[in-house]
This record gives sequence, C-alpha cells and structure tokens, in this order.
Amino acid sequence: MKVLVTGGTGVVGKAAVDHLLKAGHTVRLLSRGAADDVRQWASGVEPHAGSVSSDEAVAGAAEGCDAVLHVAGIVAESPPEVTFQAVNVDGTRRLAREARRAGVRRFVYVSSLGADTGESGYHRSKYQAELAVREEAPPGWLIVRPGNVYGPGDEVVSLLLKMVRTLPVIPLVGSGDHPFQPVWVDDLGLALARAVERSEPVGTAVDLAGPEVTSMRELIQLMSRITQRSPVMVPVPEFLAKTGTQAMETLGFDFPINNDQITMLLEGNVLPPGASNALTDVFGVTPTPLGEGLSKLADALPEALPSEGTGSLHRQRYWADIQGSHMTADQVFEMVRTQLGSLAPDSLMKVGVEPGTAKPIEEGATLTISIPLRGHIQVRCEEIADNTITMVTLEGHPLSGAIRFDVAEPAPGIIRFEVRSFTRSSDLLDLVGMRTFGKVAQRATWRSVVDSVLTRSGGHAPQGVQEEETTLTGKDAEDVENWVEEVVMRFRREHSPHGAADGADGR
Repeated sequence: MKVLVTGGTGVVGKAAVDHLLKAGHTVRLLSRGAADDVRQWASGVEPHAGSVSSDEAVAGAAEGCDAVLHVAGIVAESPPEVTFQAVNVDGTRRLAREARRAGVRRFVYVSSLGADTGESGYHRSKYQAELAVREEAPPGWLIVRPGNVYGPGDEVVSLLLKMVRTLPVIPLVGSGDHPFQPVWVDDLGLALARAVERSEPVGTAVDLAGPEVTSMRELIQLMSRITQRSPVMVPVPEFLAKTGTQAMETLGFDFPINNDQITMLLEGNVLPPGASNALTDVFGVTPTPLGEGLSKLADALPEALPSEGTGSLHRQRYWADIQGSHMTADQVFEMVRTQLGSLAPDSLMKVGVEPGTAKPIEEGATLTISIPLRGHIQVRCEEIADNTITMVTLEGHPLSGAIRFDVAEPAPGIIRFEVRSFTRSSDLLDLVGMRTFGKVAQRATWRSVVDSVLTRSGGHAPQGVQEEETTLTGKDAEDVENWVEEVVMRFRREHSPHGAADGADGR
C-alpha cells in the first residue's frame, strides 16, 4: 500500500510513518521541504513538495496512493497567513477533495479529543475540519481523536521535562490538578498505521487516549523522580497564567502551554467515564503506562542543531600534544570513551546523574550531565569512528550544537587529544547566560578534561593545554551546520525502520 502522509516530520506523523514502514507499506511525504525531510528515513519514503496551503500546492499529491493519513495542523496561530482557518480547516478540506479526486480508498484524519465539545479556537477549528472530512473526503474516511500526545519534541510534556531538568521553579496553572489523559506517541503511531490499513471502522469518529488520567502537578512529581530533581511548583491564577503566557510568547521564551491549551486544560481533556478507548478497543494497541512512557521520553528528546540556536556560531578548541605517554592513541581514546564522567571535577560536570542513564560513551547513548547553575542537560552520541566521538546537544540544553572528542597522532611520538565544540545559544535567555557565567564554566570544564587526559596518559605536553576560540560566519558557519545536520540525519536513517549505514564526514 502507498500512503500519502502530511505532517510526517512532526511528533505524531513520524511515529506513524515509522509504523507504516515496519508494516511493509511505502509512504509519500507531503511537505514544503520534502526532499530534505525524507532524509531521516533510509528507504520507503518518497518526497512530494507541497502543502495544504492552496489548491495548486496540494494538486496531484494523492495520485497513485491507496490511502491518505492527514496529520498536519497547527496548535497556535501566527496571523495573517498561519491561522486555524487557513491550515486546520481549509487545508483539510483541500486534502479531502484531492483524495476523492485521486480515488483514494482510505482517508484518516487526526483530530483531537474534545474537538466536538471544546471552546478553544484550536478545538473549534479541528471540529470544523471534521465537518469538511465528512463532506469532502472519499467514502472510506475515519476521524481519530487522540488525547494529549507526548513524545520526543512534543510541545507540552517534553517542554515540561526540560523545565524540570533546568529550572528551580515551575509555574502551575491554577492548582495544577486539572485532568488530562496523555497517550505515548509510539502507541498512537501504531494505532494510526492500523487505522490506515483497515477498512473498518468507517464514516465515524473514534476517541483515543492513554491508559491513565493525570495532571500537571502529578507529571512534575513523576518527572522529579525520574530526574532526581525537585523544582518548586508555584501555582499561578488562571487569568494571570494566560497573561503571562502571552507575554512569554511575545518575548520568544518557551512555556509548556499556550492560551488555547490553557483553555483546553481547564475544560479537562479526558475520555468520559465508561467511554470506549479506541486505542485498545478498536486498534488493539497495548498502552504504555505513563511512568514507562516518561522514562522513555527522558532519553529520547530530539537534537538541538546549531542552525536552530540564537546568535553567533562559536568554535572552541582545547587540546594537548602529549609526548612520552605509556599509552597508545587507541588506549587514550578508550579512556576518554569509558571515563568521561571522571575527567572533570563534579563541581564542573557530573555525568550520569539520573538513575539508569549512560556513563560510558556508546553510539546512540544519551548522556545526562549536571552543570552548575544549569541543572541537567543532555547530549547524544551520534557517531564513533576513527578515534573520534561526535555528540550533539539535545533540546533543553543552554547550547545548540555539537561536541567532538578526537584522538590523533599528528607526528611520530605525539598523541593529540582535542575537544572541539560548535555551539550557539539555544534562545535569548541562554544567550545572556552563556556570555557571562556559562562561557567561563564551559572553558573551565573542557580545559579540565584535557588536563586530566594528559595526566592519566603518563606523558607531558611542552605547551600545556592549548585553546582557541573562533566565531564562524558565512560559508564556514554554513559548512558546520550542514555537517552536524548530516551526522544527525545519518544517525536517524541508521535507526529508522529501514536503517542502513553510509559514509562518515568530519570537521
């Protein structure tokens, strides 16, 4: 089966594409940057450049497809172009018409739990989109209404986890006890793949949610146990929360929910008592318990690339040319790989601070690190090759970029150990922090790591620990951004349902 998927690079869409590929189907990805977006899958996904923004942009997208899975939508507006009406309503109508024109057998639309009763602008738009599906889609249509979805990069639970890791205080909307029923993204992805494959149910809407009802307060308590951090929860009256949220959005700062989501939270986003849950009752998915899902999420946040940061791109190098060591270059590299956590004092960097997290560096491992005044941050090992380790920062870190540990022999009798970082501040707040304390702490940390390697190697470095800092601009900055993105995409391809390795590159 060939399936046209919209929103396939988002949290929900990617999970659905992965499950469609695992089931042996092929996917056509509809997005503006489709040619680049499909790079994260090794095979089975073909690009179709376009969008649901106009009749011309969607024309021909469903040609030759057996089914359409429409996930794309917005949860917040950015007028005048990006509005609920333009994207969620009109865009869905266009895609439904295209599916009917192309003779598609199955049309699955991803709506939202409570769309038929909610008063938020988002929910009203999703319900209007449901009406468009009923009017315009091919006969084999189905509407799926999931509850709040959490997974790597979602806009609520993932962001809340980052706040728990990095902030001493977290605001709560009201008492923080408003109920909602989140569903783990991989469970939803499997359910959507099955919805596409099957011919039943048809011509109806089904509600779907996770197995447990929770609240913001309970989520923070669960995350505190997972991360071993205990931020203070401060209740904020609902009207002040809406005002404060709007102010933070205007200034460009992240907040776990926007005004529309506050409205939905106050309404209660749960299945009615005794209602059927399509996750289990229709699609036969065994639901992931909330605690297990949060533990998975803790190690699965997406990478924060240099191109996504704020301000200038900085390259920092710290190295020592070691002579007279009793160790070989391979042994020095293995020491770094297995003992990184002890190469800097705990006052500067502590590796593996959350229960069950990695300490030795393995390809694919996520390392959780404690940094003074910054809480817990994470990096993922994307590549180990030729005595070089490439690690990329994950969301929630004060920096967006990559760190490389490299052991080489530039001349006979000399072993060079080098730490090289390519970073931008993640946002405006971190830009201020990194220009002050952050820059000093980063320099002290990496100098300490290089000095420890030098000492443990048993050798000496006539020039001691050397360092260099450069601000990259123009093509130099672009080359680094492209390199880091390719490392990440290669890692994702190798871990995709049709994973396949290919060559390496370096800077």
